[in-house]
Amino acid sequence: MTDSGGITIVGLGPGSPGALPLGTLEALQGSGRKMVRTEIHPVVPWLRARGIELEALDWAYRQGNSFAEVYRMMADHVLEAAAGGEAVIYAVPGHPAVAEASVALITQGARELGLGLTLGPGSSALDAVLAVAGLDPIHGLEILSAEELDQLKPTGRRAVLLLQLYDRQVASTAKLALLDSYPADFPVTVVRGAGIPGEERRITVPLHELDHLEWIDHLTSACLPPLAAAAAPRHSLAALMTVVTRLRGPGGCPWDREQTHRSLRPYVIEEAFEVADALDGEEMHNLREELGDLLLQIALHSVIAEEEGEFDIDGVVRSITEKMIRRHPHVFGGESVSSSREVLLKWETLKVAERKGAGPASLLDQVPVALPALQRAYKLGRLASQVGFDWRRAEDAWAKLEEELAEFKAAVRSGEGNREEVAEELGDLLFSVTNIARFLDVEPEAALGSTIRKFMDRFGFIECEARRQKRDLRDMTLQEMDRLWDQAKEHLRKGKAHE
Repeated sequence: MTDSGGITIVGLGPGSPGALPLGTLEALQGSGRKMVRTEIHPVVPWLRARGIELEALDWAYRQGNSFAEVYRMMADHVLEAAAGGEAVIYAVPGHPAVAEASVALITQGARELGLGLTLGPGSSALDAVLAVAGLDPIHGLEILSAEELDQLKPTGRRAVLLLQLYDRQVASTAKLALLDSYPADFPVTVVRGAGIPGEERRITVPLHELDHLEWIDHLTSACLPPLAAAAAPRHSLAALMTVVTRLRGPGGCPWDREQTHRSLRPYVIEEAFEVADALDGEEMHNLREELGDLLLQIALHSVIAEEEGEFDIDGVVRSITEKMIRRHPHVFGGESVSSSREVLLKWETLKVAERKGAGPASLLDQVPVALPALQRAYKLGRLASQVGFDWRRAEDAWAKLEEELAEFKAAVRSGEGNREEVAEELGDLLFSVTNIARFLDVEPEAALGSTIRKFMDRFGFIECEARRQKRDLRDMTLQEMDRLWDQAKEHLRKGKAHE
């Protein structure tokens, strides 16, 4: 029984009178104005047969233009009665705390109006539906509303329980939304009247026939198994995520299941460098494979984060999408830019503004420590330059380079026992080189990488010639190798000219 002017919300259970909670029955047998969200529930006639008067709110379904409007009308009706001093018992199918939009609205309204609110007992249809459908939630389960699939779509990586499949129109809308992620012949198990003796019905149909079932009504739910990698479009991100989730799940790969964010760190770096190698080699088939390997690392980290309740792959995609839109106001907003340099300056300005209060304490902290030293030095100098800490002219940078070279030579001449000073002066010299590169708009990391590849190609030519002559490099003189080195330069130069 509720206090005067208060609201008690109770659940009618999945549908069988035998599953009606005792607390619900006692509340409905007490005093107060008793309302029920819908009279189309097997327990309602059973209660009425026992002399319990129930005011059904089905009129809202006929008057509302959308489910959101229907639930708002119901909530307002309950709140208005309670605000007028009536004690209201509001009964809903299943459990009041599970998939009941009207209950959420009543709860919010009662709080705003200062009305007493008691959430009574109930028994959700979830257990009955899962039992009939043969789904075990221990392996992961997504519970979604058929009415809201346009806002929240299934990932496909776990089984899906689709509630509130009220009629064929809702089923049709749900089918169209699901076809964005699932193949048309994907099996869907439709369950009606779960847990209700004599009413229970179960059938499995292909997704494209979901709305063909004439008996779909308010007691109907649908279940979809995980989207197997073979069922997902082979080119889709969903297929990859299904594979990775399976590898990490029960019965998956022991190695994959043992991995953590920390243990995978070296692989992320390695795969990123292999992508860079493929780019440098201009081998598109190899680039495709290496990008896939890098994407696998992203997928693994996303699945681990999802397991830990941090984020999932959708959050990763959403984050970068929102960032791209936010960082390009000249494309997605009303601003304009005149050059790519202005774009970069705008990008850094927005980046700093976004990180205020939550980001690095220093402007330079945004450059990752794990970057190769040359690349990091180049980026640090560029960031410092944006706030005016830079040489005004390239000539000044050249003078600094000559100064650092002289200091390095002096440290070397001072003797072998001064290795720390030599290392420090060498570091200063290399940092000055990156400043020169910045003035010349040349990426030092890329430039050095190109030189390394050139060295490897030429040295490889020397090795091939030595093998052709059946000689060991260690037995060749430096003069002989120098001659082969010159031949290598000429050979590779001619080869490039014919590309």
